[in-house]
Amino acid sequence: MRTKSINQSIRPNLGARRQDLVSWLIMLPTIILFAFFVWEPLLESIRLSLYTAKGVRLQEFVGFDNYIKIFKHPDFLAAFKNTIVYILYSLVIGFFVPIIMAILISETVHLKGLFRVGVYFPNMMPGMATVMMWGYFFNPGKTGVLNILLSKIGIGPQVWLNNPKWTIPLIIITLTWKSAGSTSLIYMAEISRISEDLYEAATIDGAGVFHRIRYIILPSIFSLGKTLLILQIISVFQILYEPLVMTNGGPNNASISLMMLVYNYAFRDYNYPMGAALSVLICIVLVILSGVYTKLTREKD
Repeated sequence: MRTKSINQSIRPNLGARRQDLVSWLIMLPTIILFAFFVWEPLLESIRLSLYTAKGVRLQEFVGFDNYIKIFKHPDFLAAFKNTIVYILYSLVIGFFVPIIMAILISETVHLKGLFRVGVYFPNMMPGMATVMMWGYFFNPGKTGVLNILLSKIGIGPQVWLNNPKWTIPLIIITLTWKSAGSTSLIYMAEISRISEDLYEAATIDGAGVFHRIRYIILPSIFSLGKTLLILQIISVFQILYEPLVMTNGGPNNASISLMMLVYNYAFRDYNYPMGAALSVLICIVLVILSGVYTKLTREKD
């Protein structure tokens, strides 16, 4: 009897081990690809950042000299400041727009499906096409689409993207137009999970639309909003091709970002160690933000 009980206890363990083995075999291709395309370049970037190089050929070990040069570089402070400004403007402009669109569409009775397709349509456009289209829209002089429209009501042409005060807000408006639709659909999905009993109780108590939004909808999407807030900060922190295409970082570095500075080091100056060093610094910041995102997600679950 004792031998039989031991065999019975071993069989579940063997079954669990087989399941673990199958799971690892299923994940193995993904792990290999992840290691090859993510970890290997990351480790090579760290190694490259500690050397001088001729092209991509390593020459002399210099330790943290490349990192020190980055902090002393005249463009670094401007790029860091602009990246923070990008994030702040994205929170002021881009964070609330999807919430407002989601609430308005959720409260709509007729043509709700049409509005959902309409807000998501910009996400189906290629990113580069979107940036080029808005670049033509904000083009300074009489040929810009916005200036042509303003001329119909007697307003003269404006410089728009050539104005340092307007450059970053206009780029954030472009980003918001492109991505707000998909984010609003996520909020709409969360709003659709709200129990109908809450709406019925609010109606019985005489609550209007604004009371329903304030006391039912906003508290229900608050936890999701914290998560999407961190994701938005992570995304905007890596902004690159929008200022690169629309303004080339100008005027006078008014729109240059940290990722664009990496691009300039690597592909304009061919200083790959400096580009690698700045990439490592950006990676450290993104790891910290990802840790915050993971903590908030765990709390939400």
